[in-house]
Amino acid sequence: MKRTTDPFEIDFRQKFELRDKVIVITGGCGLIGRAFCEALAQFGATVVVADIEVAQPEEFARLLEKKHQRPMLGFALDVIKKTNIIELKESILKKFGRIDGLVNGHQNKTHLKFEPFEQVSEENWDTVVEVNLKGTFLMCQIIGSFMAEQGHGSIVNIPSTYSVVAPNQNLYKGTSLGCPAAYSSSKGAIDSLSRYLASYWGAKGVRVNMITPHGVWNHHEEQFEKNFSNFSPLQRQSYNHEVAGALVYLMSDASSYVTGDNLLVEGGWTVW
Repeated sequence: MKRTTDPFEIDFRQKFELRDKVIVITGGCGLIGRAFCEALAQFGATVVVADIEVAQPEEFARLLEKKHQRPMLGFALDVIKKTNIIELKESILKKFGRIDGLVNGHQNKTHLKFEPFEQVSEENWDTVVEVNLKGTFLMCQIIGSFMAEQGHGSIVNIPSTYSVVAPNQNLYKGTSLGCPAAYSSSKGAIDSLSRYLASYWGAKGVRVNMITPHGVWNHHEEQFEKNFSNFSPLQRQSYNHEVAGALVYLMSDASSYVTGDNLLVEGGWTVW
């Protein structure tokens, strides 16, 4: 890092460039994950799209390759299988020889059908916690440890607004939606794990931060959208592309003195 107090010596635009950086994104084919992949690719990164097989990460990586005219990598990944993550690391190193960033964008809510707390099954609880928390732990342990050994890297984990504040139950009135307790619990643990790793790996040149999105629009029920606008200072839901700019910042040298932070991209939801 350049030791200077003269801003004229710094190319601030260049700080946001991601050229020559190899960045792994789990959940890379998801709603936010696709925006993450495209944003980083636009800023020059070589993107490794990691997602479950049914999401077709290899196909999405080929689309990125074609658009940006440079090699990318798609990898079918189960984040709760340590051997699968080791295979991912080896595949990346074989093709690119380095890993500079990790984005843990995978998640599970036991999907789409909301269970009241009194009725949550142990199976669904375990599934959410295993994917969200254990998956993040394993990715950080295997990919993050490699970056710590090489002496540099940036990790971004994705907790939730509901690891910052409790869900406002009025948001879900008149809808079929809700936020499972297991989801809030697992995401809260990701916040704690991220802060731990920021301290643990700081001296080894690995920064660990978080991005907390909220209310990302995905063709929600009309009543939910109306409810959401009543509780949001910006009076609307967000869009996936609005979250991606935060990732460019945290993956780039523009955030070189930022670690252990949770960047809230939630439209002011938590200020009330």
